[in-house]
Amino acid sequence: MSRTPYQPPKKPNSAGSSNPELPPKPYDFVSFPSQRPNSQRPVGHHKYLSDRLHGTLYLTLKVQTSLHISTGIVAMGSDIGSRIPLIKTMVQGVDQKLSIQGSSLKGCIRSVYEAITRSCICKTKANYRQIPEGYGKECKVDIRKDTNKVCDACRIFGALNFQGLLEFNDAVCLKSGFSNGFMPSLHSPRPHCKAYYKAGKIAGRKFYYNMSKSIDEGKDKGISVQQADREYTFTTQLHFKNLHSEELGMLLIVLGQDKENCPIALKVGGGKPIGMGTMTVNIDKIETLHNLICRYSFYELSKDNELIGENLKQFIKEKIQEAINSNLLQKDQLKELKAILSYPSNHEPLSQY
Repeated sequence: MSRTPYQPPKKPNSAGSSNPELPPKPYDFVSFPSQRPNSQRPVGHHKYLSDRLHGTLYLTLKVQTSLHISTGIVAMGSDIGSRIPLIKTMVQGVDQKLSIQGSSLKGCIRSVYEAITRSCICKTKANYRQIPEGYGKECKVDIRKDTNKVCDACRIFGALNFQGLLEFNDAVCLKSGFSNGFMPSLHSPRPHCKAYYKAGKIAGRKFYYNMSKSIDEGKDKGISVQQADREYTFTTQLHFKNLHSEELGMLLIVLGQDKENCPIALKVGGGKPIGMGTMTVNIDKIETLHNLICRYSFYELSKDNELIGENLKQFIKEKIQEAINSNLLQKDQLKELKAILSYPSNHEPLSQY
């Protein structure tokens, strides 16, 4: 399905106003697949299965546009080493390094995975009558039944009463300190806007564009925030177990590792409408468990389980290709997502937000 690409604001016409029916938006929608969610029985956590993949991704995340993930606390600047009187804080560790909660990363990554698979709508405030058929019921596992089935995303990220197969750690900044930013006051979502609907149903899953830069209004107009500036880097680990090859391949696509065909970046934290929160991901190495018996017979992991360099590139390429060749990936939805989250981006933030 083709979509009208994002356009910057038009200059006023001779009447002194631009087209009121087509106001520019800093977001677009990824449509729902034509088929219902693909519900299957989850694999469980009772053992490592020999025909599945287990291991750890070692990730480096680089900030491309200023990043702020709020703690919900406004502190005196003097309490956190800032000259600004009051500032909205971001999480810091005991060593005064900024960090990104694992839960924030999980939510960001999951939302992209959901959009390009046949997955349920986990959380929504939309009227159930306006949700496409089959997508309005959130997955749930009943521990008293053996007939539980969950969608593509819930099988690896988890559902109600089911933990999932991925474990996210907090991402820690490589350097101490932070910068001060000024975020403008943003409008709340307007769910009654016509853009949210198509033929009486919700148009799809909403994503904000990755942009070439972010807006900083300055201290006279904005809300002061503690943030990570461009080029700040964070490191973290993502553990996985009992994944099919195509499921790991899908995760790699979401992390922007298909750089030739789908170079996307994550969109994390607050200020998305004004271009904030773009982060690119690099996989430094992958540890895999080939021989499960040896893994639990020795204290140290064998170097044979560590993928770096050309071996790492080949492994990533193979898993991504398996995902592309599988029925798991919804190609129309991936095309729509790519148009929104591609990076580098030529989209400019709007002056009116």
